[in-house]
Amino acid sequence: MQPNTITDIFFDLDHTLWDFDKNSHKAFEKIFKARHETIDIHQFIEIYAPINQACWKLYQVDKMTHEELRYQRLKQTFDVLNYAISDEEIDRISIDYIDFLPDNNQLFDGAIEVLEYLFPKYNLHIITNGFAEVQRRKMNYSGLDIYFKTITNSEMAGVKKPHKNIFELALSLANTRKENAIMIGDCIDADVKGALDFGMKAILFDEKEIHAPEEEILVINHLLELKNIL
Repeated sequence: MQPNTITDIFFDLDHTLWDFDKNSHKAFEKIFKARHETIDIHQFIEIYAPINQACWKLYQVDKMTHEELRYQRLKQTFDVLNYAISDEEIDRISIDYIDFLPDNNQLFDGAIEVLEYLFPKYNLHIITNGFAEVQRRKMNYSGLDIYFKTITNSEMAGVKKPHKNIFELALSLANTRKENAIMIGDCIDADVKGALDFGMKAILFDEKEIHAPEEEILVINHLLELKNIL
């Protein structure tokens, strides 16, 4: 990679800068403390996390709608727990969860430090498959919004990463070219391979070191490693 050709850096938000898992845990903790006190939050999250990830993968390829995702990730988790709960209560929890989630502002270690380092040197942007209003609140409440010139979300684009159209829209909003851009994200398919297939450079943020090495993919395990690359 030749960093001197890069003018614009595009970040994913959830699981890349904004620590979704920790903030999600806090949101559910608040909900279950007020109602459903018998639920073991740690057991719930252990079951919920992979189900949520699987639902998001279906959502990314249009095999699950926005509404189905919000319902199914909870319904399937409660089914595994064998916890009796009505559809009405699942809908209520789903609404509360989305309402509470952006109130928590845990970022990945090094996020602000690396943004402070990159901000004077590059134009910074966000590309996210997350829901527009929720992502806007996350950015505002966590203080991330001051670093980014544009935010491109899947609702604006009408498609989700890894579809090329969301990358095209992001470049257009940023007024830059793919040759001068790089994508950084945690999802190897949506963020990294999506960007590479589109013709952009990409870096995989693999904080938990869960991905097998692939020769063509540049990987970091901590955000501050970006200082050695960019």
